[in-house]
Amino acid sequence: MSFHEVLFPVDIALNSEGGPTRKTDIVALVSGHEERNAPWAGSRRAFNAGYGVKSVADIEDVIAFFEARHGRLYGFRFRDPFDFKSCRVAQTPAPDDQLIGTGDGVETSFQLVKRYASGAASYARPIQKPVAGSVRVAVDGVEQAQGADFTLDETTGGVTLASAPGAGLSVTAGFLFDTPVRFDTDELRINLAAFQAGDIPSIPLLEILI
Repeated sequence: MSFHEVLFPVDIALNSEGGPTRKTDIVALVSGHEERNAPWAGSRRAFNAGYGVKSVADIEDVIAFFEARHGRLYGFRFRDPFDFKSCRVAQTPAPDDQLIGTGDGVETSFQLVKRYASGAASYARPIQKPVAGSVRVAVDGVEQAQGADFTLDETTGGVTLASAPGAGLSVTAGFLFDTPVRFDTDELRINLAAFQAGDIPSIPLLEILI
């Protein structure tokens, strides 16, 4: 897939509107009951970055970014204002935030994930675009040093430990991350007079699966 490892302007992103979307097929039965099915394995996030545009300079930055991405052709990184940490937004990531695996004495490769839990149910979201320099990893509660004890593929979220954790030892991580997205339109239609009058331009973005 065509993807540019470049970040959408953060000051615009952090004032955008959006969140997760799921797809559920529902069939209403003659009895009044329903049958529900989820065709998607996970959710996809959609955003309107237009809410973050506050000045003509912001519009110019978005147009330049849009042109460099060739509209919908190339994906890019986007900082979700509501969900960009392994912990709560108001907290600081710690190396024990998220369980990313359990040692078996052989495996050294683990994928960053973030779990969303409510009651007994949970959803594990693969994190493929961690922020460089933000990832902290621990094995059985002992923090590891990046470079010496583990390496990180910042384009996939893959963590490789220098040595395999012993059987049953937990492998955890804390991190900042971006969401891989693309523009969901091949045209930007922005009216300067309407913008100055308070209208919000439409700049739709859609999460992509990598």
